[in-house]
Amino acid sequence: MVNINKDFWKNKKVIITGHTGFKGSWLLIWLIKLGAKVYGISISDGIEHNLFNSIKRKLSNKFVHKLIDIRDLGKVSSAISEIKPDVIIHMAAQALVQESYKDPIKTWSTNLMGTINLLECTSKIKNPCSFVCVTTDKVYENKNWCYGYRENDNLGGIDPYSASKAAAEIAIKSWRKSFCGENNFEISKLGIASARAGNVIGGGDFAENRLIPDCFRAYVKNNSIKVRNPNSIRPWQFVLEPLYGYLLLAERLYQNPKIYSSEYNFGPNNESNKTVLEVVEHISSYWNVSYIIQHERDLFHEATILNLDISKAKKSLQWEPVWGFEESIKKTTQWYKNIKSGYDPYTECLNNIKSFETEN
Repeated sequence: MVNINKDFWKNKKVIITGHTGFKGSWLLIWLIKLGAKVYGISISDGIEHNLFNSIKRKLSNKFVHKLIDIRDLGKVSSAISEIKPDVIIHMAAQALVQESYKDPIKTWSTNLMGTINLLECTSKIKNPCSFVCVTTDKVYENKNWCYGYRENDNLGGIDPYSASKAAAEIAIKSWRKSFCGENNFEISKLGIASARAGNVIGGGDFAENRLIPDCFRAYVKNNSIKVRNPNSIRPWQFVLEPLYGYLLLAERLYQNPKIYSSEYNFGPNNESNKTVLEVVEHISSYWNVSYIIQHERDLFHEATILNLDISKAKKSLQWEPVWGFEESIKKTTQWYKNIKSGYDPYTECLNNIKSFETEN
């Protein structure tokens, strides 16, 4: 059962970095619904037909929208000093693996130095503040084994995206150990934690070279879905699952930073660890669209299996996945199907959030 403390979020000043992205847009809607005072920081509004641009008119007077590049230390510092946030949820990133090969410098500067800029500015805050840094399930040194990676397993990453996020984890831990506490240079009311989420699906993702958006584009154009790496296994979860984890973590972190300043995995239960082909088979049945498997050599490295151990988040935060694999696919495909039929994206997201919150 979802156990978010709505009283906690009422009038809390919350910064979301990357609020114009897929996950950021969902979190923006949810936090506004919870009554938070939301400040969004992002480098741009993103592509024209993304989720954020389809919802921002309905939310325009309900949050503060700041276009800031997190690599600009001066502007980041000014924004944080002005806002004096209670909570920061940092999701701004260059988040695409293939794009990281094309532009590794941008990937590294955004994912590592952008995070360091936020950490540095946050460590100057005098008021109580919880800082949740969102990284990825790909921060681990992937050994292609069937076991779920635990938070204390080795960090790694071959592609520039994964490696830059693993490096960010090292920086996050350094700032946490150096500046959270009661010794010299430390702040007792500052909590810093990292959140490592599994493969996220849900309505509103329109990024290039991602499975669900690629399937939707094929569906819209009445084409066959092209399946790469059909046997790769991933921890699939609906977008609200990790966001629920971030909200719980931020609450706990604010109330007791000494205990909860740590790293946490947020992924599905084991039965939702499925192959790419299994995901496509479910989607094709909902949308009545065919698929073809592409037998061609990958130009980029990609792990064949990735699972997360989520026992720490379950025990420490009392966080549990709410929707299983079948429900997650059903909610995702229905969202896109409704949008294709002319439904309002904001209303569809809000309905999903309400349904998620009341799930027993």
